[in-house]
Amino acid sequence: MCGIVGVYSHSPVNQLLYDALLLLQHRGQDAAGIATNHSNMFSMHKANGLVRDVFRTRNMRTLQGTSGIGHVRYPTAGSSSEEEAQPFYVNAPFGITLAHNGNLTNWEQLKIEMFKNDRRHINTDSDSEVLLNVLAHEIQEATSGYAPDPAAVFKAVSVLHKRVRGAYAAVAQIAGHGLLAFRDPFGIRPLCIGINESEQGVEYLVASESVALEGLGFRFMRDIAPGEAIFIDQSGVLHQQQCAENPVLNPCAFEYVYLARPDSILDGASVYQTRLKMGEYLADKIRREFSSGDIDVVMPIPDSSRPAAMELALKLNIEYREGFIKNRYIGRTFLMPGQAIRQKSVRQKLNAIGSEFKGKNVLLVDDSIVRGTTSREIVQMAREGGANRVIFASAAPPVKFPNVYGIDMPTREELIAYGRSDEEICREITADALVYQDIEALKRAISDVNPALQKFDAACFDGNYVTGDVTREYLDRIEYARQHPKPQFEDAGRSQLNLNLAQAETE
Repeated sequence: MCGIVGVYSHSPVNQLLYDALLLLQHRGQDAAGIATNHSNMFSMHKANGLVRDVFRTRNMRTLQGTSGIGHVRYPTAGSSSEEEAQPFYVNAPFGITLAHNGNLTNWEQLKIEMFKNDRRHINTDSDSEVLLNVLAHEIQEATSGYAPDPAAVFKAVSVLHKRVRGAYAAVAQIAGHGLLAFRDPFGIRPLCIGINESEQGVEYLVASESVALEGLGFRFMRDIAPGEAIFIDQSGVLHQQQCAENPVLNPCAFEYVYLARPDSILDGASVYQTRLKMGEYLADKIRREFSSGDIDVVMPIPDSSRPAAMELALKLNIEYREGFIKNRYIGRTFLMPGQAIRQKSVRQKLNAIGSEFKGKNVLLVDDSIVRGTTSREIVQMAREGGANRVIFASAAPPVKFPNVYGIDMPTREELIAYGRSDEEICREITADALVYQDIEALKRAISDVNPALQKFDAACFDGNYVTGDVTREYLDRIEYARQHPKPQFEDAGRSQLNLNLAQAETE
């Protein structure tokens, strides 16, 4: 999961891009970058760290131009090295920069094809660099050396859709020609566009979430459709075209559970309203499984579970209290790389108010349970605060399968629900009782807010990978890569990829 933004304006966009990335910071805290276009030349600055730490005044001064793209990174492929911060740049054809949110499931195969057939060198292990080079090659093929008109750009995206598998929402700049945005044919990762009618003329902003548009004074136009491409030329004319043969909207259900900001609207559904609905359906299940008087108080695990917890308490007519105080200077623990870092950060992030727990039967509501690290620590904190009984409720179903479309839950063994019953999970997190949302209830919670949404990427819950290319062998391979980091993996999996590249060169 990452955050992307693209801007076409009539005035300098460096501050606008910076502010947009601040509004999308929740989508990635590992690295940030901006690339602007001025007089057919790119200026770019990117580095590891939060937006506020990456960009200084001296950096902002170099980012000249009236169009540009930006990115906040949460690494799911490649590594956390600064070289893999985005945007990426390639000099031919024309000069292109690109920022990408998602994860390509066939990037290794594409990397070999790039070397063997397209004669393009990929310098990192980032699937985003692969996506950029596929786009660049197809634009070159579509233009045959001439200036890229909208028809040629859309043709290039159409071929890209046929070659690339996985989830991808992307923004790109073609030097001296325009700003491009496109979304994969399943619409897994979100992307929307807004407009601002300034005194100088019409301006456009493309972003991962609507909150970035509204926070900067842009009027929300619409979500970019799955498989669609948007091209804003140098004159500010907006061109749009469906570039996929059989697009089907399958937005990621986990965006509504946790990833997106509650004040965003994704594919016509308010994230806040969907979380309220999750609380309603979870309350119905708790009412069926618990007797009146079993629960004294409902408490959320700040922050993303708060709407569900509030609605749940209201439906059950049980007192709602805030028992945990969040340190807002600690990042989102789910996004932190590595189990040890997450575990250490839980108690730094949350502190229990002992008086709210003492002698009470407490229902703790969290948005989801992924690895169980946070849940176990929180249950222990509630007990240390004096809770008589701790019941744990998840607004999402059990996370049983890896997500390969841009969320950092790549191995089955890391998932606490994989191969375990609810009773076993309850013991693992040391709770007295555990309640999960039903998967159909989760889908209904989203569909109730926007009835047009009927299909979802819910692979991490039900194991149904909508792109149709994720096999057990693929999951085994990415798990091996995660469990055998450098230098061991370089000697095994990476060396095999290098061997394939070498063989391709001799063919």
